Amino acid sequence: MSIKQNLEEVFISIPANVNLVAVSKTKPISLILEAYQSGQRVFGENNAIELAKKQQALPKDILWHFIGHLQTNKVKYIAPFVHLIHSVDSSRLLNVIDKEAKKNSRVIDCLLQFYIATEESKYGFDMNEANILLNSEEFIEMKNIRIVGVMGMATYTDMDQLIHQEFAQLKIYFENLRQLFFRDKPYFKEISMGMSGDYQIAIKEGSTMIRIGSSIFGTRANKL
Repeated sequence: MSIKQNLEEVFISIPANVNLVAVSKTKPISLILEAYQSGQRVFGENNAIELAKKQQALPKDILWHFIGHLQTNKVKYIAPFVHLIHSVDSSRLLNVIDKEAKKNSRVIDCLLQFYIATEESKYGFDMNEANILLNSEEFIEMKNIRIVGVMGMATYTDMDQLIHQEFAQLKIYFENLRQLFFRDKPYFKEISMGMSGDYQIAIKEGSTMIRIGSSIFGTRANKL
């Protein structure tokens, strides 16, 4: 099927209140344009330098999301334009994002990434670390970032019950943070969880934002 047909299939399968991030990492400009011309406006990348190149080459009404592990020395490449950073996994990274956002006279929306999987390769906060961050003087003084929700990645497994449990745990983290720190902040509303293989489970567990790549673009990697 074409990218347009793939997008239509995904949209048919998700509720209207769930936002779709088309994961375009490693995909060439031509395929991203095909998705854009089919109506998609939100794209996700996991390489800051590649993302900056694509942002220059593609229409300026695209909302670019950074979805991968972000190194502090790469924040400067995306700070001028990035719409949402999904993967804030340390206070140090959040501090750098705040500083780079200030240089660009912006407030950058961010999600706190939580570690919910059984795999050691995944990044993220635990609840105690998030509490320490959000209670800190350093966080209170950050004026150029806005925490709008949470993100997490489930274990890569065929065990649906485990995936359900991990996504349910992320929803609990979200609710706890909302009660403790964001009760009067209507912008704190996003739960980014679910990819091509598990997004239906994620939606059942409360996801508001899914990150879909292979179901839209296929699995073959391409260069710019």
